[in-house]
Amino acid sequence: MEPFDHGDRGDRYATERYQGAAGRNWWRCDPTLRLLMRRYLGDGFAWAQPHLDRLGELTGGLVAQCAEESDRNPPRLEKYDKWGRDISQVVMPPSFHAAREALMADNFTSPAFAEQARANGADPAVLGAAWTYLLDQADIGMGCALGTGGDMVVALAEKHAPPDVRDRVREIFANGFYSGEAAQMFTERSGGSDLAALETEAVPAGDAWLLSGFKWFASNANGSAFVVLARLPEGAVAPFLVLWERRDGSRNGVRIRRLKDKLGTRSVAAAEVELTGAEAFLLAGTGSGSGLGTMMRLTNASRLGVAMMGLGVARRALVEAVCYAGAREAFGRPLAEQPLMRRKLAELVVEVEAAQALVFDWYAGPRLRLAPALVKLRAARLGVTAASDAIEVHGGNGYIEQWPVARLLRDAQVNPIWEGGDNILCLDVRRAMVKERAHLPFLDRLRALATSDLVRTRVEDLAKAIEAWSALEHSVAEARLYPLAQFMADVYAAALLEDQATWGLDDGRKALVARRYAESHLVDQGPLRGIDRPAGEPSDFDTLLSGAVTLS
Repeated sequence: MEPFDHGDRGDRYATERYQGAAGRNWWRCDPTLRLLMRRYLGDGFAWAQPHLDRLGELTGGLVAQCAEESDRNPPRLEKYDKWGRDISQVVMPPSFHAAREALMADNFTSPAFAEQARANGADPAVLGAAWTYLLDQADIGMGCALGTGGDMVVALAEKHAPPDVRDRVREIFANGFYSGEAAQMFTERSGGSDLAALETEAVPAGDAWLLSGFKWFASNANGSAFVVLARLPEGAVAPFLVLWERRDGSRNGVRIRRLKDKLGTRSVAAAEVELTGAEAFLLAGTGSGSGLGTMMRLTNASRLGVAMMGLGVARRALVEAVCYAGAREAFGRPLAEQPLMRRKLAELVVEVEAAQALVFDWYAGPRLRLAPALVKLRAARLGVTAASDAIEVHGGNGYIEQWPVARLLRDAQVNPIWEGGDNILCLDVRRAMVKERAHLPFLDRLRALATSDLVRTRVEDLAKAIEAWSALEHSVAEARLYPLAQFMADVYAAALLEDQATWGLDDGRKALVARRYAESHLVDQGPLRGIDRPAGEPSDFDTLLSGAVTLS
């Protein structure tokens, strides 16, 4: 018997009290997700609920367990076979295969499931969003491995690939584009955002092309079909389809130099890839550039996938923090009863639900051109800060890899990078406003959603800010894109939360969330920084927490 673990001190060492998120049903402990599904699925909710319940058990159980194992035992590269031939085979850990097999058996994004959902009055896009949301709480690396570029490969191949190649792509993606068969190969050693610096070259070879070059960072390198950016002989950049095997069945000219030793997301294999005369197929109309334009639109939409990853990490961090704060005692009472801890947890609840509103609005509302950049800007960064907060709640335990929150922070840090960093997102916001006038439908949407005088006023303030920004000198305007984009995201989230408060599905709790968010992001705190603001009702914290996480 260990010292001090008995008698009056025994409760301190009752480790069974410290169950975190893993092992729970993540559908049942998430009232906010249930609210969204009731609203967005309508009559289809009753049919979908058993599927969501089963998924909540799977992601909180097997998938979460496998994620920890894959993090400790990441993919490895078998470069050569026993005869010294380059096979560049990525060997995934058994835990990855176990999680992937279970997820593919219950894949809400598959064509078969989508057909069932439609037949039962449920929106497949909304259910697919719920599927990725729950998966990303367990492992955003697996989310990346399953989803990287699949929609892009399928859409571009259907439009541009030769018939026999198109048929092969259909076979590869028979279970849908979210099946782990795709990868994107854009980034080179010169960087990933500056296409003018791209060096990979394409040479025509009949109705195919031969690609030669070096890609510096390719996620899901164990996939079967890749979208690769390369330079045409006349100098333009275009997307190409590269398959692991050539048309004749022989090995294609794709060589993996090494796997990346990453900070996090270790369950997805990221590699340096050399293309040595790789057979490829142009995913663009001749001279039209349409493939590159389509690809960029799909990349823009895929930012929502990364935003969902940020949200998934933030949600998991919130649950882990709530679990630990409720069990850990200090100064004679649980952490969750301490005023400063209640402030932090309440703030986490509000921020996570604001990001949740932003992300899910893309799948259930109008797909605004400005939304992907703004939503990723907010949700990807929240994943990092929420994971950091969860570590702080855990104290020294949070800094130890045997506890779950250290991995959350390591994983979350990639989300502000994937699909464009904050600066690239801001440049996309500028492009959307200047070239497409995308701020006009965006402002109209906010006006339709806002219900309070405060948020309505801030919508008009935002319209004035955009007008003032548009009159600035070019370099000054670029430098001020970031605060403008943050203002947009603040008002967007506030308006969505106010709209949710009108649904009448939670006894007025969302109105409290909306008010707390607006007070934090839209109210002038005054010279005393809000310290003199009237205190909330004592029950506010309990209402916020009980409507966010259910642990019983």
